[in-house]
Amino acid sequence: MTSYQRREQLIAIGRALFASKGFEAVSVEEIAASAKVSKPIVYEHFGGKEGLYAVVVDREMRALTDALIGSLSDTDAHPRQIVERAALALLTYIEENPEGFQVLVRDSPSTDPTGSFSSLLGDVSSKVEQILVEWFKRQHLPVKSAPYYAQMLVGMTVFTGQYWADRPKLGKEQLAALIVNLAWHGLSRLEAKPELRYEGTKAKRAREAAEKAEQKAEQKAKRANGNSEQPENGDDSADDADKSMAANSAATGHDTSGDGNNDTDNNDPGEDKPAR
Repeated sequence: MTSYQRREQLIAIGRALFASKGFEAVSVEEIAASAKVSKPIVYEHFGGKEGLYAVVVDREMRALTDALIGSLSDTDAHPRQIVERAALALLTYIEENPEGFQVLVRDSPSTDPTGSFSSLLGDVSSKVEQILVEWFKRQHLPVKSAPYYAQMLVGMTVFTGQYWADRPKLGKEQLAALIVNLAWHGLSRLEAKPELRYEGTKAKRAREAAEKAEQKAEQKAKRANGNSEQPENGDDSADDADKSMAANSAATGHDTSGDGNNDTDNNDPGEDKPAR
C-alpha cells in the first residue's frame, strides 16, 4: 500500500472499532492487529489512538454538518419543507454512514480536539432557531420561545434517528414523515397516514408530472398560435362558391340557397311552416 492507502485503511478500521466498542475499549494493539500492521505504523500516521479518533470524528462531523446546515440554508422555503429536508438529511446520513453516526453519538474523550456531537447539535439548533424566529414573527407568536422549540425539534429528530439506527424497521421517508407529522401538527392533530408533502419520492414525481403537463400545454398553445397565423385557403374557396351562387341566382331569378321550391301557395296559412 502507498502511505495514503495505508492511512485510509487505518481510518476505516478505526471507525469500525470505535463504532462497535467505543473509544475507551479500543487499543492501538487492536487497531494494528486488525490492519495487520505493527503498532509503530499507527503511531507514525496518527500519533496514537487519540489522533486516529480525532480524524474519524472530524470527517463525520464535517459530513453531517454539511448535510444538516445545507438542508436549513433555504430560508425562503416553506417551514414544513425545511423540517422535511432536515429530517431526511439526518436520516440519509445515518443510512449511508452507520458506523460514523455511531462514533458521533458515543461518548468522546475529554481531550477530543475536534469538538463533539453535542457542539454540532448546538450549531444546528442555532440555525433552526433563526428560522423559527422569522416564522414566529410572521405568525405573531412569542419570539422568546423560539430557542426552546428549536431544541425540541433537533432533539426529537436526533434521538429518533439514534433509535432508528438500531431498529431500521421503517423506511427512511416513512420515518421522516412521522417526525414531520409530530413536529408540524402536534399530538392533537396527528394524521393517520402521514406523507412527506414536499421532499418525498411521491411528491417529487407529482411535481415532475405537473411540469411535463405544463410543458405539453405550452407546446400545444404554441402550435395553435402558429396555425392561427397561417391564411385559411378553405375559407377563400367557400367565399368564391358563395359569390358564384349569388350570381346565378341574380341571373335566373331563383333562390339557390335552399331546395329550389319557393311556392308557398299550397301551404295552409293557419299552420306553422316546418323548419328547414
